Amino acid sequence: MLEKLIDKFDGFEIIRDQIAAIIKTESVNQEALAVAAGKDPELWKLRVFTERSNPWEEWLNNVTDKSPIINVWFDNSNFNRAAGNVVERQTSDTIYNIDCLGLGVSKDDGGGHIPGDREAIFVVQRAIRLVRNILMAAENTYLQLRGTVGSRWPQSIVAFQPELNGRQGQQVAGARIRLEVAFNEFSPQFEGAPFESILATVKQTDSGEILMEAEYDF
Repeated sequence: MLEKLIDKFDGFEIIRDQIAAIIKTESVNQEALAVAAGKDPELWKLRVFTERSNPWEEWLNNVTDKSPIINVWFDNSNFNRAAGNVVERQTSDTIYNIDCLGLGVSKDDGGGHIPGDREAIFVVQRAIRLVRNILMAAENTYLQLRGTVGSRWPQSIVAFQPELNGRQGQQVAGARIRLEVAFNEFSPQFEGAPFESILATVKQTDSGEILMEAEYDF
């Protein structure tokens, strides 16, 4: 039986939340830098979620905030037997999906029609650009968890089309960044109580047999 309650988060949970925190923190920083540069900070604003199955629902009833939506979620982990041990440390290669979603609204600009689907694609591509640059920046080589994270690398970026229940005039585009992160998971260890002292006397008989007398003081 384990001696202690398993009252902790595993690495895959901590790193998922760390990815989301890095994206959001840097998005806020980029907004401030945009203001200082005299540019529209809304172009650097990202709304960040974790473990949502359909985050674009945020736009179903409220489109006042059209900022791109980022959803970070755990996909799968693989464990390499040659890179850990059977007692304490298991090396994990884990995939996180980072969904980037953009909203486009069709409208008339006075001189022609602006299609919402095209605008949505441009928004999501801007989100991809921001997320990729943030996560692959030098300071995030180890996702700011050096000693826990061994590496991070983007596997792929694939576009997809989420459904918005056919809401006329509103279009949503999406793209998924698959990020591979290598890190160590640790398991609980037995922690025995140390002896205060051990007194031992070793004797050898005439026949060569070794005998031992011992006293254990706890």
